[in-house]
Amino acid sequence: MGLNLVYLVPGETGGMETYARELIPALLAERPDLRITAFVNREAGDQTGPWSDLATQVVVPVRARRRAEWIRGEQLLLPRFAKRAGVGIVHSLASTAPGSGSFRRVVTIHDLIYHLFPEAHTGVRSKGMAILVPLAARRSQRIITPSVSTRDDLVRLLKIPEEKIDVVPEGLGSTRSEATPEPELRARLDLGERQVVLTASAKRPHKNLLRLLEAWALLPTGDRPVLVLPGYPTPHERELRERAAALGIEGDTRFVGWVSTADLEGLYRLAECFVYPSLYEGFGLPVLEAMARGVPVACSDRGSLGEVAGGAALMFDPESPRAIGDAVRNLFDDPGTRERLRAAGLERAHAFSWRATARATLRTYDIVLRETERR
Repeated sequence: MGLNLVYLVPGETGGMETYARELIPALLAERPDLRITAFVNREAGDQTGPWSDLATQVVVPVRARRRAEWIRGEQLLLPRFAKRAGVGIVHSLASTAPGSGSFRRVVTIHDLIYHLFPEAHTGVRSKGMAILVPLAARRSQRIITPSVSTRDDLVRLLKIPEEKIDVVPEGLGSTRSEATPEPELRARLDLGERQVVLTASAKRPHKNLLRLLEAWALLPTGDRPVLVLPGYPTPHERELRERAAALGIEGDTRFVGWVSTADLEGLYRLAECFVYPSLYEGFGLPVLEAMARGVPVACSDRGSLGEVAGGAALMFDPESPRAIGDAVRNLFDDPGTRERLRAAGLERAHAFSWRATARATLRTYDIVLRETERR
């Protein structure tokens, strides 16, 4: 097996890095005789991870921070390295894949954000995704999607045959970091003794944080909780900060950028609830991560989120600040709802594991191998 990780810049690739870190050991736990060759870029090659510790690592000589280099590495160089390594299948983990090569191809397409919300990507990345994702979908023998929602988007928007697509939900990690103590977090973020609501996402337009801020302004001033917004910064964050100031809620928001895993665990522990207003998700792992920690969740009813939440979250119309605010107030005002969702969320989260993800992924590989043998 070959794994296409040419996209991976450790510490900067978000959910796509989590996918690689969790899937590799899970695949080998299920099938110890599987021989994996991981094709990485120079950034990943300079750091350790399961792609180096558990697989044979081959460094494709490009810097993936430069989008043009990443495309060149994946489309032109990887096929040569894969042929030299003698792999029979290359699984690309991040929605794009080589358009040519002597190997069979599997690609995981996580979402079609580039198509539905083109403003989410800019410059070369936006144009590249619009070309490379459809190319990967057409040229690959099998496609994996994390949700029925994304599968249906592929069928509807890219006209991909449904029978070519396997729905394989992502999992939840079984290990957690130590949590930063609550007093330390409260002091550092100037939270005082106030109640806290957490939302964790990149500062990108389709995450719908502008409407979340508008919803916050509608909450009663006297008992308004503090909204904490961790997630990597983007140019959109300036607009978010300006909107918070214009709405008069600067003192009720905390834009904290990237946080350590210990800080994030600490924020989950002190949060009264988790709110996720995204307009579109291919899966929605943050919802499950909050549920797994016993945090009641209110989230958007768009994309895959209803499918992932499975009735264990309070759903709302993300285009209505009033509906978002009402959902948050419901969680604060009704202890019964809060406890019901806490219990339902824990049960729902237990249904997802990387072991199950690995088993289903291996079934996809076996389908490709059987098709190859028939030919």
